Amino acid sequence: MSATGISRTGTGTEAEPVGPMRADARRNRQRLLAAALDAFAEHGADDASLDEIARRAGVGIGTLYRHFPTRQALLEAVYRDQVEALCAYARELPGTRPPADALASWLRALVAFGATKRNLTISMMSTLDKSSEVVTSCSSLVREAAGSLLARAQQSGEIRPDVDATDLLKLSHAISVASDYPTTHPDQAERLLALMLDGLRAGPHEPGGGPDQ
Repeated sequence: MSATGISRTGTGTEAEPVGPMRADARRNRQRLLAAALDAFAEHGADDASLDEIARRAGVGIGTLYRHFPTRQALLEAVYRDQVEALCAYARELPGTRPPADALASWLRALVAFGATKRNLTISMMSTLDKSSEVVTSCSSLVREAAGSLLARAQQSGEIRPDVDATDLLKLSHAISVASDYPTTHPDQAERLLALMLDGLRAGPHEPGGGPDQ
């Protein structure tokens, strides 16, 4: 289970290097990504030892460098892998849950991803800017996932129609940041998310929101 609460099993949704990879190479790459994510979460993206990551993955340091020649390359690969896992989860949810529940489940995963995202982006941005390919492509993927789930929930009449994907992403980011601060509520993120979801739901005077229509 990853730091975002979403498991990755190397099913093909992760970004793969150009060209074919042997099955053992793919497995090693996924082990390295999982080990790096855990190490970054525990020690910080700048302080985690690459040797330790290789040991956790059960491979030699040479194998790590063959897949990720620099720490920056590993950071970007972990970040992209987590974003693609989050978006894969968004694609799975509509077939398993009602629209508003699917949106709520995905927003929980997005809030959990927030801590991972901050850890990775702070380090990545030391050599990148917001116009870099990894940042722009991942932002686009997340916005598309949010928009798709939101549209479905709005079409069902469960979510107010004046909300857009940018609102969801900004509110979720705010909850993730706020949850880092000391609080008397041990379940601060879930509590704030519940308040957010209450505000998103269509009321009795919203289109599709009740019998007053």
